[in-house]
Amino acid sequence: MKVEVAVTKASKWAARESGDTLEMVERPHGGISFVLVDGQRSGRAAKAISNLVARKAISELAEGVRDGAAARAAHDYLYTHRSGQVSATLNIASVDMSSNTLVLSRNSQCPIVLVTPERTIDVLDDPSVQLGVHRGTKPQITEVPLEPKLAAIVYTDGLKMAGARSGPVYDIPETVRSLIEEDVPSATELAEALLQRALALEEDRPRDDISILALCITEKDEDDVRRLTVSLPL
Repeated sequence: MKVEVAVTKASKWAARESGDTLEMVERPHGGISFVLVDGQRSGRAAKAISNLVARKAISELAEGVRDGAAARAAHDYLYTHRSGQVSATLNIASVDMSSNTLVLSRNSQCPIVLVTPERTIDVLDDPSVQLGVHRGTKPQITEVPLEPKLAAIVYTDGLKMAGARSGPVYDIPETVRSLIEEDVPSATELAEALLQRALALEEDRPRDDISILALCITEKDEDDVRRLTVSLPL
């Protein structure tokens, strides 16, 4: 099998800096983890918070700490550092080769959309509390076996609220369902389609930072070469 990951991000309209942070780290026991953090509010202050939380989570994961414990450590760090006055959402998506599973950790009001190999949609939306405010906050964790055509879409609330000021809120699971009618598209196609739909609903003026992480498990290619491509406007 092979893992494909794509990320699309759009900053709040007229804001110079996104308050969302995405980081990636290889797991010491095999696999890879992606950390997506949305800091309270937007702009530079939110970026400082999301960077702080992401760095803490990444450092824990890099040391071999399990995802749930890494999320709790990030919460404790933010709670202590900002005296419970500042919040952030945190999602961790991990391909864990020691257990051969996809591990999804949520401290966010945004659901995670899981596409099964049978092309059904599971919306992971159990109640979850953001980091930094309430003592003893824990993540919601879902763990599923790695299989070809398994996919997960993780996003921040800028996507969830797209279009809300002019009409119905963006129905993300239904959009994903329409995208997988014939087959599960690539991670790049999923992330790009979801972002373009959101920008259309927002008339290209997002009222909040939008970040989308699409992770797909596919059949392995013939070679064992690892590839990473990044496109970042300067």
